[in-house]
Formats: sequence, structure tokens, C-alpha cells
Amino acid sequence: MRISLVSASIFAVALVACAPPLPPAAPVAEERAAIAAVIDDFHDAAAKADEPRYFGHFAADGVFLGTDATERWDVAAFRVWAHPHFAKKKAWSFRSIRRVVTVDGGGAVAWFDEDLATPNLGPARGSGVLVKRGAEWKLSQYNLAITVPNERFEAVKKAAAGDDGQQGK
Repeated sequence: MRISLVSASIFAVALVACAPPLPPAAPVAEERAAIAAVIDDFHDAAAKADEPRYFGHFAADGVFLGTDATERWDVAAFRVWAHPHFAKKKAWSFRSIRRVVTVDGGGAVAWFDEDLATPNLGPARGSGVLVKRGAEWKLSQYNLAITVPNERFEAVKKAAAGDDGQQGK
């Protein structure tokens, strides 16, 4: 079966006419700035031990992934774990020193990764997903990771497996 040039052209025009418009570049840049402000305020709330503000940045079904393999918390469980730290007015301090934010074409989901300066963990990385709820961006997932230089990976792997030469001493 052969498709004529006219039929192909009509199909292409119909396809373009039905496609959703691409978002303009300026609103995407504005969304990235709004998202960066949310993440910065999230970190600031922890540094100032402001529990309501910190947890207010999570979506209701949000998840926090900590540095330990067992640390996968929904918001309610994470808040129970974190509450004693906030109550003592000593939570944690993370400062982003590099961040990349990507917004999906529909403008309702974004993801990011950031390098963090932290006084207690040393160099770390945060990454996550945000969802737009009404006019607000909420953290759907935040993943905190400790970075390991490649040349030190074998030693860290052995230590994590309990094979650091200290067993039985």
C-alpha cells in the first residue's frame, strides 16, 4: 500500500495540531528556581530544627531514604525517628554546593541531584523527586547518600561487610 504525499502531509499536520504545546523556556527556568528555593528551605528548616517547616516540604506520601540500607521511611515514620533531634533543637545541617534540577515536559514532576557539604557526614549527595501539588512543589522522595571515592571503595566495602580485620579482637 502506498501513501500519497498529500495523505502523509495531512497526517503530519493533524498529528502536530493534536500534540500538546511545549512549555516555554522561561516558565521552566522559573520552576527550577522555585524548586531550588523549596530544597534550600528544606535544608534550612533542618539546620534551624524547625520540624513543622521541614516536614511540610514532603508530599503526604513522601519517602526519605537514609544512608543506611534499612532506612526507607514514609513521612510519618521518618518524623517519629527525627522528632527527638528536632526537639533538642539539634537536627542536621546540609548545604548544597552543586545542584541540577530537571522538570518534566508537563511541568508537574521534577527531579534533582545535589552535592552536599555537611559537618557530620562529610561530602554527601542528595537526590530526589518533587511533585507539584496545586501551586506548591512537594518532596515525593529524598535520597541521602554518602559518597565514596573510587580508590577507597574496596576498604569501605570490607568495612560495611564487617570484614575490617577487627572481628574477634
